[in-house]
Amino acid sequence: MNDAVASEHVEFVLPGVKCAACIAKIENGLRPIPGVRDARVNFTSKRVSIDHSSEVTAEALRRAIGELGFDAESVSAVAPSADRAESTALLRALAVAGFGAMNVMLLSVSVWAGASGPTRDLFHWLSALIAMPTVAYAGRPFFKSAWAALRRRRTNMDVPISIGVVLATVLSLFETIVGGPHTYFDGAVSLLFFLLVGRYLDCAMRDRARDGVTALMRETAPGATILLPGGNTAWKRAADLEPGMRMLVAAGERFAADGVVEEGESTVDCSLVTGETLPEALSAGGTAAAGTLNLSHPLTVRVTAAGDRTSLAEIMRMMEAAGQSRSLYVRIADRAARLYAPAVHALALLSFGGWMLAGAGWHQSLLIAVAVLIITCPCALGLAVPVAQVVAAGALMRRGILVKDGSALERLAEANCVRLDKTGTVTRGRLQPIGSLSLTPDEKQAVLALARASLHPLSRALAAYLEGQQVMAAPVEDLREHPGLGIEGRLRGARVALGRPSWLGAEAGEGATLQVAFVSGGSTPALLRFADEIRIDARDTIEQLAAMGLDPAILSGDRQEAVKPVAQALGTPALAELMPADKVNTIALLQAAARRVLMVGDGLNDGPALAAGHVSMAPASATDVGQSAADVVFLGDRLMPVAVAVRAARRTRSIVRQNFALAIGYNLLAVPLAISGRVTPLIAAAAMSTSSVLVLANALRLRNCAR
Repeated sequence: MNDAVASEHVEFVLPGVKCAACIAKIENGLRPIPGVRDARVNFTSKRVSIDHSSEVTAEALRRAIGELGFDAESVSAVAPSADRAESTALLRALAVAGFGAMNVMLLSVSVWAGASGPTRDLFHWLSALIAMPTVAYAGRPFFKSAWAALRRRRTNMDVPISIGVVLATVLSLFETIVGGPHTYFDGAVSLLFFLLVGRYLDCAMRDRARDGVTALMRETAPGATILLPGGNTAWKRAADLEPGMRMLVAAGERFAADGVVEEGESTVDCSLVTGETLPEALSAGGTAAAGTLNLSHPLTVRVTAAGDRTSLAEIMRMMEAAGQSRSLYVRIADRAARLYAPAVHALALLSFGGWMLAGAGWHQSLLIAVAVLIITCPCALGLAVPVAQVVAAGALMRRGILVKDGSALERLAEANCVRLDKTGTVTRGRLQPIGSLSLTPDEKQAVLALARASLHPLSRALAAYLEGQQVMAAPVEDLREHPGLGIEGRLRGARVALGRPSWLGAEAGEGATLQVAFVSGGSTPALLRFADEIRIDARDTIEQLAAMGLDPAILSGDRQEAVKPVAQALGTPALAELMPADKVNTIALLQAAARRVLMVGDGLNDGPALAAGHVSMAPASATDVGQSAADVVFLGDRLMPVAVAVRAARRTRSIVRQNFALAIGYNLLAVPLAISGRVTPLIAAAAMSTSSVLVLANALRLRNCAR
């Protein structure tokens, strides 16, 4: 292809994407088109991103997607609320199916108990009145998908499901009209209910995966004040900023673009990018990333990157890319059902044809075919995973461990490697003075006055500590803060100052993570030491994770001198001064070596790493980005929930495998009986329900899995 041809990019929303097979069909169908350089489908957002030359129009690509059997909608044409529309529709359908299934089952119990004659016919008609509208409404997600596929001359998982539900319902209605002894409304409605459970859980998982990027977008500045050549200023949206523009960033504002400081000195919060707990001094010639928060003084910044080329945009792209790789994970039940359902429906068709050839007649042959469809209905198979996950998630919730979706438990059970952030994860993220402050009462009052006047985290921690000791602030005057150094003032004519030890002529001590100095008049500076408190059970948790074979280590964006003491206290390896991309690359290298990484973190800069991990956890104290990107959130000040969750997930995996064995064993026994004509549709429905009950009862053993 001629490289001189301009490269363009277009995205479409694909509502019809249901599984990994859909993704492969779209990507493999688009890439051979002349002019298309790459095509990637994101299952989480249901979007396709296409890089193409200007020789190919967006409309031509839309038509090509349509020829592959999928509707393609413009991203701008989709309302923001449309992201939740599918899960809302599925939840409503699930509620209707559940209501219908309970009532039809109650009526069926009476028939199973021996009701006959007019009483039995009445119950059949009541079942029909409940089941018909239930099937019509709750079956819409499957019927619409099946029709869209058939209309484009292709098939999908929803086609055999729709055929089975419609056939069972129509035959049941026929039996009701002619006064037949058996109907199968219960089987049709129950099938819809159990399938909708799995479909809704999958959709809810994708909705939550999008929340991570949405939360990160809330950290972006909407725009900036631009300094014009004539000296005037103008407000520009972040999307309209361009390299070379000069933006004015006031104290308390976030940078709307990446840039280099031209004028001014200030301190900035870079935790979004580096995870560093302390603000950094920024002066002329220094660089700042979009999303960085200016804390103390106004700055004039020359824009170097804006829009989708900023560091913050790159973090969001990493989160989406990581979410894409994770979303390709297809749950065990989905993989089995995708192969299983077409096979059993083909088996039902062969049963019908075989009995017709044997001279049984269409009615008897159809009854046998329906019995095969119902008895091989993948209800127990569909329940095998979600019911175990729901019970386990409930048990974990009672321990303060919140599981966002069922697939997280599957991936958590597979983890064989754990990487933990430092600040706010293995530590509590709360700076505390070490030991007692060697200050006189008057000096404590002066320190409190200085600390209250500063925005520095150490000053805030010191002020909170002194206020907790009921210290009263001294009347310090002429307060002035020196960015990156400290704050000073005058108390009864004498200079008092609080700040960096080197600024105040103090020699840094040993063994402290963080240090500040206080000086009053010409006295010798007093050194005040701080540390981020390690969670009380962190070492025990690390040891338990190691005993389970998870190979723990720390990945931190903090400075080496802040990370080393924590790693030594926990007895675990650590990597420090890592940018978000470094954490993602570290996880990628581990995954390339067949390691399945459990990432535990809390900071804004941990979002991409949490999304990139095979599975992820975050404490409830985490930022919105951390909580949204994580699969599991735990409450409280302890780290032990990480080990508890891993044990519960492995127990859940064991129960799921047992459920699959029950479901498959049931079918191996029941299918030959149905094909041989020895099972009526009524008995088939009862057998199908019994297999579901067995799976449910086995899953209830997980109620105590979090102990």
